[in-house]
Amino acid sequence: MAQDHAREFDVIVYGATGYTGRLVAEYLALTYPTGVRWAMAGRSGSKLEQVREAMNVPADVPLVTADAEAPASLREMCARATVVITTVGPYQLYGSDLVAACAETGTAYVDLCGEPAWMREMIDAHHAAARASGARIVFSCGFDSVPFDLGVLTLQEAAVSRLGRPVSRIKGRVRSMKGGFSGGTAASLKATMAAAAKKPSLIPLLADPFALTPGHKGPNQPSGLLPEYDPTIHSWVAPFVMAPINTKNVHRTNFLLGQPWGDMVYDEMVVTGLGDMGRAAAEALGKLNPFGGDKGPKPGEGPTKEEREAGSFDILFVGLTDAGDRIDAVVTGDRDPGYGCTCKMLAESALCLVEDVRGAGGIWTPGALMGTKLRDRLVARAGMTFTVE
Repeated sequence: MAQDHAREFDVIVYGATGYTGRLVAEYLALTYPTGVRWAMAGRSGSKLEQVREAMNVPADVPLVTADAEAPASLREMCARATVVITTVGPYQLYGSDLVAACAETGTAYVDLCGEPAWMREMIDAHHAAARASGARIVFSCGFDSVPFDLGVLTLQEAAVSRLGRPVSRIKGRVRSMKGGFSGGTAASLKATMAAAAKKPSLIPLLADPFALTPGHKGPNQPSGLLPEYDPTIHSWVAPFVMAPINTKNVHRTNFLLGQPWGDMVYDEMVVTGLGDMGRAAAEALGKLNPFGGDKGPKPGEGPTKEEREAGSFDILFVGLTDAGDRIDAVVTGDRDPGYGCTCKMLAESALCLVEDVRGAGGIWTPGALMGTKLRDRLVARAGMTFTVE
């Protein structure tokens, strides 16, 4: 697919001075030394210069100043790019004007959002405008929710091929997840909790698996809030902190594609093991808030390079039919899930929109708009695997 040479840049990385933004810039510089026209953007030109030098980004990569509190600067930035990558979160605090600017200027957009109440607000406010302008706005292009969204897509694709129909029940089971989280992730969750405390009407939306499918309600879904023994995989499982956003995105993918998977029941849990030790681990995990307190990393902080490179993830998807058939799929990544792999997923999502898929404007999910094209890129370039067992 040809690049859009009507715009000055293929990609602008907005928030390039932040923890994740720096990693995205480094990844683009290392992986695409030629062939991609990209720029780094943020509030401070001098900080951008420092980051460009620190991350070994070539000195000829342009710098763009834009500020979340100056909407005109955001519109000017958007008009110069085919796709804007934004790592400036919490999005509910700093992201709304950028989504509006992309919808207005017909600019594609990818982010790392795991904030469902804000996402629903943006869908209600800007989906129609994005459709009209051709802006392809895609939330959740990192660890939440690409491996899960594309994992379910891979499983259902295999089910239709092998069984002649999609499966009605899918269990997402995180078998291993090695790596830390950044201060930005913690800040996003804290902002969501603070917003819900101020506005209790958000709480039902946060709890609703179909919060991102306006006008559509599917069957009852498991809450995923309590540890339990899962006989399908003969193991104890515990609540998964990212399930509330991932499950909503998976249901939105099915919704945007026209419900090809029917009324699907889907949940996500963390595998803790067998017997009494597995049960104890599940119960301990069920009580843990990894983002609680003030001792965690501050925005701009996160795992070291060594920690990111030592990280990995392995997710099992079990598909079950009403007739008792079973089909499994596995998604793995070769780096820390939140950052080592996320920066690759985010950059490749943006380049997928530049090079591989067009698609109509609107507010999308990775699975619904990019699907197998993004999966192919992640396998080829980003150290991920998608296999059917």
